[in-house]
Amino acid sequence: MENKIGIDLGGSHIAIGVIDKNGKILEKTEKRLKGIITTEVKKVIEETIFETVEKYRKEYEIEEIGIAIPGTVNKTEVIKSVNLGLKNYKIVEILNKKINIPIKIKNDAKSAAIAESKFGALKGYNRVLFLTLGTGIGGAVIVNNKLLDTGDLPGCEIGHMVIEKDGLECNCGRKGCFEKYASMKAFKNNLRKALGYDENFSGKELLALIKNTKKEDKNYKIINKIKQEYIEYLSIGLANLINIFEPEVIGIGGSFVYFEDVLLDDLKNEIISKNMLFNKRKEINIQTAVLGNEAGIIGAVL
Repeated sequence: MENKIGIDLGGSHIAIGVIDKNGKILEKTEKRLKGIITTEVKKVIEETIFETVEKYRKEYEIEEIGIAIPGTVNKTEVIKSVNLGLKNYKIVEILNKKINIPIKIKNDAKSAAIAESKFGALKGYNRVLFLTLGTGIGGAVIVNNKLLDTGDLPGCEIGHMVIEKDGLECNCGRKGCFEKYASMKAFKNNLRKALGYDENFSGKELLALIKNTKKEDKNYKIINKIKQEYIEYLSIGLANLINIFEPEVIGIGGSFVYFEDVLLDDLKNEIISKNMLFNKRKEINIQTAVLGNEAGIIGAVL
């Protein structure tokens, strides 16, 4: 039976997996990109893909490769990926010099949204709004099982919707972008800074700290303040999108999924209790991605 290779290029990692026709990952490899200087990123991406694909081809029959990439892509090229520092990167052409297999590329958030709609938390819904909250914020809109078609450019750059006039400068060159305030990277960095930790203090450790800090602890108020600020910014952007698209369901992926227990209920309450929606409702349907960080790999081959 022929399989496909799915590749997910994240802002901080590259994951490569072999996927069967049922969307099941048969084998997976990951490599961190964090800390690699921008000029070396292309080299690391290419070498990792070449080596891993070569390894998998010895073990499996591979018919196609799909790559999920953050940022603006067309059928063969990364036009711009601000979180990876890539611009006009002819990735398909470069990879095809050594890999003689059809290669398709797509925006990572859209890939994840397709995977969740076919195999995951969003299955069975006709109108879907999907956000990936990670290093940045990506987005996708699906109507009647089809991605919103915006022509040659992928659109749905949800993370670069301005929510703060003259706000923090974004990697895209604009100021006040949604992802500078409501990405998981922003949340984690703000927490680390407020608590006096450096970036070596992992997301897993931050989550444990949030869960285990009691009201009488000195850090409780600090954590609560940072968390509340994050929820406020996230709810502003999300409410704007709900008012525009009126989805049946909102899907959230990325590393937000791991923090669901400490963030999701507060997010729902913020949107409903503060009457942020044009069309009022008593509850809001938000589902976290069940495929987790594997949604990009699976969606890349769909």
